[in-house]
Amino acid sequence: MIRNFLLIFLHFFNRHLDVDSFGAGIQCDIYDNEDESDEDDDDQEESSTEEFQNNHEDRDNDSTSESSSEDEYEKQRKKEYFADESETINCNIAESFQTMNLSRPILKGLSQLGFIQPTPIQRQTIPIALMGRDICGGAITGSGKTAAFLVPVMERLLYRPRQTPTVRVLIITPTRELAIQCHSVATKLASFTDTTLCLCVGGLNLKKQEAEIRTRPDVIIATPGRLIDHVRNSPSFTLDTVEILIIDEADRMLEDGFSAELNEIVKNCPKSRQTMLFSATMTDNVDELIRLSLNRPVRLMIDPTKATAVKLIQEFVRVRKHREEDRPSMLVALCKKTFRRKVIIFFKSKAFAHEMKVIFGLLELKAAELHGNLSQEQRMEALEAFRDGKVDFLLATNLASRGLDIKGIETVINYDMPQSYEQYIHRVGRTARAGRDGRSVTFICETDRKLLKKVIKHAAKSQIRRRTIDAKIITKYREKLDKLKNQIKEVIEEEKEEKAMRLAEMEIQKNKNLLMHETEIFSKPARTWFQSKLEKQKSKLVAKKQCETSETNNKRKREKAVKLKSKRDKRAKKSKLKR
Repeated sequence: MIRNFLLIFLHFFNRHLDVDSFGAGIQCDIYDNEDESDEDDDDQEESSTEEFQNNHEDRDNDSTSESSSEDEYEKQRKKEYFADESETINCNIAESFQTMNLSRPILKGLSQLGFIQPTPIQRQTIPIALMGRDICGGAITGSGKTAAFLVPVMERLLYRPRQTPTVRVLIITPTRELAIQCHSVATKLASFTDTTLCLCVGGLNLKKQEAEIRTRPDVIIATPGRLIDHVRNSPSFTLDTVEILIIDEADRMLEDGFSAELNEIVKNCPKSRQTMLFSATMTDNVDELIRLSLNRPVRLMIDPTKATAVKLIQEFVRVRKHREEDRPSMLVALCKKTFRRKVIIFFKSKAFAHEMKVIFGLLELKAAELHGNLSQEQRMEALEAFRDGKVDFLLATNLASRGLDIKGIETVINYDMPQSYEQYIHRVGRTARAGRDGRSVTFICETDRKLLKKVIKHAAKSQIRRRTIDAKIITKYREKLDKLKNQIKEVIEEEKEEKAMRLAEMEIQKNKNLLMHETEIFSKPARTWFQSKLEKQKSKLVAKKQCETSETNNKRKREKAVKLKSKRDKRAKKSKLKR
């Protein structure tokens, strides 16, 4: 049923786009004067959207039966490792924060953050975390996972012994931006308590962090690399007193080759601790969780079907093979005419994200960029400018796709289709957060069909639409960009020269410092790391291979599970007939 539906959808998709314009769908509202033929097209497209939604019900019935058989092959392994459902929750799921028996300072902090009612993941997680159980939790993006683990942590810290200050809670995040955001939320939540916090991320002053660590804060929020650096090189700093270990976006860290770093952190923490893993896309690979040494964890999966947010409208714009060079003009057309504020645009490469920032600047579109080529200060400035509304567009790479919660994001534009469905979920998850409305627009080409099918399959509760951009509008902006080519090159060349000058100045200053403070510098012990450079590269390659092989293995196992279930059903029918 699913296969037939997708074939019909894609057939309509192709037939509708035989005209010279781009896209697949609802007529775009980016031009003012529409002729009568365009209005007729709109009527046809609206009816096709209704057909699409009606067919969703049939597809859902198929997907539910398929998913039930898919889970068969992992049930046994989960029984062996995860706690039984009967023994996990002996407490009622609270409907509000007041019924969770939280202290008044925490309730004040929650009201300051604007949290009124707990989300599903918060309702299930907070009571179990307060019991001290290990948790393996997952939910869709924007469901409130950060507060789900911060609230029980802050509540438990109110009853800590205060004789000697010690590090009791360690929170690990994959990116600096996510750590900074988590630190900001934790600071507001703990504003009516005496709980102390410390942020340890790369790109910020190392000496200041060392000074903060010496005060033994109650909570450390860190990225894996900088934390290990402090453990190995900061005097008298250990993780021996950690009582709660929280790993946020655990799947991202494993995918990015942080498994060795996580193992090192876990080794340095005491065994008698509470451990919580959280992610928007928790994989079912139990071996990875065993490697992170959880003790009979409670498994909390809210919407485990990897669906997108309910109020997210997903639009797709088709880019034909011979029109690939028109992507920039299509993007500019959308940003100039339709989506004018609070827009995040995702790109594959850092270089192209910067090039588009230059183009946006020349076209008088207020934009900031966020990617790995920027310093930490520049990244923070870009995020603040976007949050405060000083710029309307944030041009980013996958760096901004995880965990970042910026209020009021109206639209997410994918300039390229992401490599995986999980990446797509995280990107579009920047909008339509916490029950708000949102829209995503994705440029797709012929090679993206497979991923498009997967998006449609998992979009039972959200709306899928097709968007077209008028060829005249695209031609208009293509001509504008062609005229700006020389200016763009000049700006990029100037920036390269300025960067080279800055690096030269830094090198001169470095050499001056070496000459002036030679004895002091060389008397200090060299900073050490638990891996060599070669070992670090190898571990990243191994992590990538493991992700690829685990995906293929899971597919095979699910296929086997489906076949086994169908055989069992046939046998059951035969036995009934015999009786």
